[in-house]
Amino acid sequence: MVRFLVVYERPSDPEKFDLHYRRVHIPLAKKLAGLRRYTISRGAAAVRGGEPFYLVAELDWDNMDALRAAFASPEGRATARDVAELAPDGRVRSMIFELEDVSGGGHSAS
Repeated sequence: MVRFLVVYERPSDPEKFDLHYRRVHIPLAKKLAGLRRYTISRGAAAVRGGEPFYLVAELDWDNMDALRAAFASPEGRATARDVAELAPDGRVRSMIFELEDVSGGGHSAS
């Protein structure tokens, strides 16, 4: 699995951001081919360093080729273009990475 992670800093107008995110951006992103999972996290509390992010979005695909194909499609380009409308001040960062599940097979200390 691969994950596309998007983190948004607090927008200048949170109400406008939330409305656009729910009404426009989520429906666009949900059209991305091969999307397996799409979650958002809100209400973050800072544990270490700086202000917490306003919103975190995690989108998962089976593999990097599927993710790349999704964003190369017309739906992917439309979703990417919408980020400029959603966060015109550039208060957004994103990254792509491979997932590795390390939760199973726990070993007990002897």
